[in-house]
Amino acid sequence: MRNLFFTFCLLAFGINLHAGDRPNFIFFITDDIGWNDIGCYGNDFVKTPHLDALAERGIRFDKAYLTISSCSPSRCSIISSRYPHNTGAPELHTTLPDDQFRFPQALREAGYHTVLSGKNHIAKLTETFDVISRGTGPGKSDDWVDLLKKRPKDKPFFAWFASVDAHRDWQIDDVNPTYDPAEVEVPPFLYDGAQTRADLADYYHEVSRADTAMGQLIAELKRQKIEENTYVIFMTDNGRPFPRCKTRLYDSGIKTPFLVACPGKIKPAVTDSLISSIDVGPTILELAGVPLDERAQGVSFTSILKDPKAVVRDVAFAEQNWHVYQAHQRMVRTGDFIYIKNAYPDLKALSVESDRTFPAGEELWKKWDEDELNEQQSDIMQSPRPVEELYQVSDDPYQMNNLAEKEDMKNVLEEMRQLQRDWSEATGDSVPTEPTLDRQLIDGKKDKNHKHREFPGASNKATLINEAGPVLLP
Repeated sequence: MRNLFFTFCLLAFGINLHAGDRPNFIFFITDDIGWNDIGCYGNDFVKTPHLDALAERGIRFDKAYLTISSCSPSRCSIISSRYPHNTGAPELHTTLPDDQFRFPQALREAGYHTVLSGKNHIAKLTETFDVISRGTGPGKSDDWVDLLKKRPKDKPFFAWFASVDAHRDWQIDDVNPTYDPAEVEVPPFLYDGAQTRADLADYYHEVSRADTAMGQLIAELKRQKIEENTYVIFMTDNGRPFPRCKTRLYDSGIKTPFLVACPGKIKPAVTDSLISSIDVGPTILELAGVPLDERAQGVSFTSILKDPKAVVRDVAFAEQNWHVYQAHQRMVRTGDFIYIKNAYPDLKALSVESDRTFPAGEELWKKWDEDELNEQQSDIMQSPRPVEELYQVSDDPYQMNNLAEKEDMKNVLEEMRQLQRDWSEATGDSVPTEPTLDRQLIDGKKDKNHKHREFPGASNKATLINEAGPVLLP
């Protein structure tokens, strides 16, 4: 019945199910790569020639934000075009419920051949994709070209290619670039020591491997002579897997590199227009001529692909929920400001990547024990934390200078507070009364009997709410 419904909708919209000129899509999502860890975003250290070339052929988005900086909730949010607390899968290692919208399934029901290869971390998805592969090789990308070769040629295709680069633990190969730790630029919130430098150098190796996978895909599109009818979208699921990055609501965690290219359809450009990861599905569906499901909370940014100065949203929202460690923070991004509201200010802002499990975190905690960290490097140890944080991004790219208590920022602070309140109320967000507890201690020991408890939004039945909250401001 659902297939018949979509067929009716497509016919009603005047769309030919057998049209040969419908565009193809490659959606390339990486695992744990920071927005500024790619050459085209100003990183002169890392080698990413294929992604840099993609940016030169298409549009580079400089204000693309995720809805959460956590693997599975981020992917569930993207595929459903809904905020994490509205998906029923807002915490790490939770599965998207069957009744939630999946935009690739709408494409499949409209006649597209749909493929997922690599990291899933969402749900079973057997009704969403014609082909599901775990992928091969260190980045789980070695079968991607073969999948493009074997696709049915009488259908347009949508490929969700999900690399596991650059997720820990590192897997170093002898094909992609290796980097000298002495030449790494260490961000101010990490300790500049030998362990951290080596950790970053190995991370960049995996970033370059993801770039190699992109190069192979583009070469295959050219071989098949379909590059000019294939939209290639590149993004990541969350920030780099280092302290004060992954899971956090600063740009180091919640901002994503975002590139879209389709030669002949998109003119090369750079845009400052704000978009959210929940906007991906609505955009792809509009480009494919497929109606948008009413459950989707995102908006299409096809107008930006035509005019880089177009505006589709004035405000983006994001959330931090349980990710091994308990958390409930909410972010508002608008204009030149970022606002963060913390429901658990007595807790340290931790993730696995910021405890003692991995080298950069281990070195940071060691230097904390030895009283050798400066204020910026001590951020993850801070407790209590501010209930509210306010940052002016242009003056503070790492969001280190909290302006929430500044007298001259009172009006901005109140505006951001109100936006957060309006969004939370409209989307049914809530602070759990029985939240999921920490699964892991700072020393790396795990609770083997750990279970998820009350989800944010559950008390308001947020999974049934389709309202998106503020998008464009008056």
